[in-house]
Amino acid sequence: MAHFAELDENNIVLQVIVGVDEPLDGETIYQEFSGKVWKRTSYNTYGGIHLLGGTPFRKNYAGIGYIYDAQRDAFIPPKPYPSWTLVEDTCQWTPPVAMPTDGNMYDWDESTTSWVQQG
Repeated sequence: MAHFAELDENNIVLQVIVGVDEPLDGETIYQEFSGKVWKRTSYNTYGGIHLLGGTPFRKNYAGIGYIYDAQRDAFIPPKPYPSWTLVEDTCQWTPPVAMPTDGNMYDWDESTTSWVQQG
């Protein structure tokens, strides 16, 4: 089983479908069939690592609203907050301050660029 992401004219993911492992290039098959641009994505890939030890595709599993960056050959999730920066190796966003690791739940407060404990 393989997964493919449909891209719009700005390389934003519109949908992700489950396909079969094609004996030929699946991206080409879906493009020829639909007239749209498709990129293969790996369900178990996060931050450039395949969680089951397989081959990671394009840094991250694609999701609706993700951007496909052709230069990085990577799917990048939407930027959650203006203060967060992209980590090149993982193509994931990171806050300017690490979340506390004390076992409590936290939310990001963009106005103070800090973590606020829930509850």
